[in-house]
Amino acid sequence: MIVLPTADRTWVPLAVLVACVVASNALSHAISNENAAFVEALVGPAPGAFGYLGAKHMVTGMDHLLFLVGVVFYLRRLRDVIVLASLFTLGHSLTLTVGVLADLGANAALVDAVIGLSVVYKGFENLGGFGDRTPPAMLVVFGFGLVHGLGLATKVRDLSLSDDGLVVNLLSFNVGVEIGQVLALSLIVGVLFWLSPRATQSRTGDVTNVLLMVAGWMLVILHLTDYWRQ
Repeated sequence: MIVLPTADRTWVPLAVLVACVVASNALSHAISNENAAFVEALVGPAPGAFGYLGAKHMVTGMDHLLFLVGVVFYLRRLRDVIVLASLFTLGHSLTLTVGVLADLGANAALVDAVIGLSVVYKGFENLGGFGDRTPPAMLVVFGFGLVHGLGLATKVRDLSLSDDGLVVNLLSFNVGVEIGQVLALSLIVGVLFWLSPRATQSRTGDVTNVLLMVAGWMLVILHLTDYWRQ
């Protein structure tokens, strides 16, 4: 059995992530004008291009990275990491695909604010905020995966994508998301392993999860501000 130790000095890299949240102009699910113009010009199946964009979306999304840090922070078994990561990806892929194909509408700023709350939730849960009433982890991660996917679907819906090859391209994007998630999780787990020689909880772990909550509230406030400005 592979044991993944609890982080000990992880507040340092997470503080960097928090700073990135403040500094970034693409806080979550953003599609740059360059990428938007590129995919709008494509006609027919383009699995390579959409797979690349899916992977890029995952590894550059601050909200995704912060949420994944919260999910794996206190996990000890590699199997648990794989299960929860897969559930997150499944939820993300379902709402992304259905949202685009069925043209489901949602306000992007409000969805992104809820995504920020998902980061707050994980930090609060890791601090033992729910006590003995902590909801099942698999259900929570899958549910927030649905929300994260809906957030991206609202952005993709606004693009003028060709119907030719749309299903293949969306599936390719989802595969890219899975690849990106594997890369991101490998880095996150590797950093946690390197920073923590002891598989024990510590005061530093509490500080890290408080920072996680702070970053989540930053996202909530910024996206609600965007909503009120619309």
